[in-house]
Amino acid sequence: MNKDLIINAAPTGVEIALLENKKLVELHNEKADVSFTVGDLYLGKVKKLIPGLNAAFVDVGFEKDAFLHYTDLSPYAKSLLKFTELSIAQKEDKDLDFSSFTVEPEIVKSGKITEVLSGKPNVLVQILKEPIAAKGPRLSCELSLPGRFIVLTPFNDIVAVSKKIHSAEERKRLHKIVEAIKPKNFGVIIRTAAEGKSTSELHQDLISLVNIWKGIQKNLKGAVAPSKILSEQSKTTSILRDLLNEDFNNIITNDRNIYNDAKNYIQKIAPEKKDIVSFYENDIAIFDHYSITKQVKGSFGKTVNLPSGAYLIIEHTEALHVIDVNSGYKSVGNNQEENSLQTNLEAAEEIARQLRLRDIGGIIVIDFIDMRLPDNKRKVQEAMEQFMNSDRAKHSVLPISKFGLMQITRQRMKPEVNIITSEECPTCTGSGKIGSTLILEDEIEKRLHYLYTHSYKNIRLIVHPIVYSHLSKGIFNSIFKKWKKQYKMKLSLQANSNYHLVEFRFFDEHEEEIKF
Repeated sequence: MNKDLIINAAPTGVEIALLENKKLVELHNEKADVSFTVGDLYLGKVKKLIPGLNAAFVDVGFEKDAFLHYTDLSPYAKSLLKFTELSIAQKEDKDLDFSSFTVEPEIVKSGKITEVLSGKPNVLVQILKEPIAAKGPRLSCELSLPGRFIVLTPFNDIVAVSKKIHSAEERKRLHKIVEAIKPKNFGVIIRTAAEGKSTSELHQDLISLVNIWKGIQKNLKGAVAPSKILSEQSKTTSILRDLLNEDFNNIITNDRNIYNDAKNYIQKIAPEKKDIVSFYENDIAIFDHYSITKQVKGSFGKTVNLPSGAYLIIEHTEALHVIDVNSGYKSVGNNQEENSLQTNLEAAEEIARQLRLRDIGGIIVIDFIDMRLPDNKRKVQEAMEQFMNSDRAKHSVLPISKFGLMQITRQRMKPEVNIITSEECPTCTGSGKIGSTLILEDEIEKRLHYLYTHSYKNIRLIVHPIVYSHLSKGIFNSIFKKWKKQYKMKLSLQANSNYHLVEFRFFDEHEEEIKF
């Protein structure tokens, strides 16, 4: 699989398109004025405890207080609170020795938030979900610092290996390496990208993350809540960190600063791939040149067409998203069951792409075309799971029910990408209504009368071809002939197929349009 990252910089922000085999699969928009990003660390102030929800509202500087549920507290939340308090109180010339810091026992999973956050303290939190609609950000106290090969989790000594690394021998090797190099009071999650990596590569990644943690400690000194303690990397570098592999072919941008940043970042994490970064210099817009704009227009909206003639209908409600699969006008064979299977398999691939592209999260219900055979239903489920393997968001796919419905849950961390692909109708200007064709003739005659009373003598009227036929119908008694005789002016009539049905325009003898 070939992957290309196309980055379009504009004054309002940065648009990032990820292409897989030239097909758009992810679209990210990083606005210039956005201050809250998933992964950012904040020093927040607990404003209100809600025992009924077992949650707290925390001020992190957003217009609405952020939400922190008890289940999002770290098992070592008490240690985190103590560490935060001590770090804030530290003097400039003194650093808190984290390796000798005493980590307290875990909090009870079924406990109450009032027992942990009593006194409304300052707390170090991480953005779990961006603000969505009228809600503030969702927070977590389980801090994690992602690197290319590992994720560093302070306040615990656990080493975990990604489930996507299937080799038991490789899992054991990685676990042994990390256990040997990890510092005290840090946990490590070994990412899928670490498979096959050497001790030195893992150690270098670990050192860089530990240095980031030391920077967090320094930023906490004397900090006053609410304040940002650590910013997540830019969207570009975070995508490169998570996705960069041997499949990546090109990273192309039209911004010199992003070009330099991306090149330096890749030089640091994967020097052998530094030449894949290139600067785009062309008069044609970068998204137009790589057909991204066209793909966006064809991929968003209520209806999504598939190559076979089948199509998807995507609807959204407050609680869930519904996708209906329709067979369209083409069939791959005479066997109805086989037709249904092939259409559903094609739809499954596009649905997996749509979930990533639109970043649809929550509950998704898919109404596939009915299939009678259990084997075929299982094939569609397995295909959906396979197509969603490359999706970075956590997800779960349930088998197709007896009603032909498949349920998918997908992690929701930010607002859904919603692009309006329809354009304003030139006839109704977006109102959905046009003037009655029954009174069109009267409207034109009113304008003619106005021109006659203002001494216009040479007039050309341009209308839609259907209106032209109506006005010129009849050799001697057409409406147009009647107007010429009545208003005693040199009047010509012309048809233009580019005009909409009720559009008409008048031009004078100098070929200038007459404005009313």
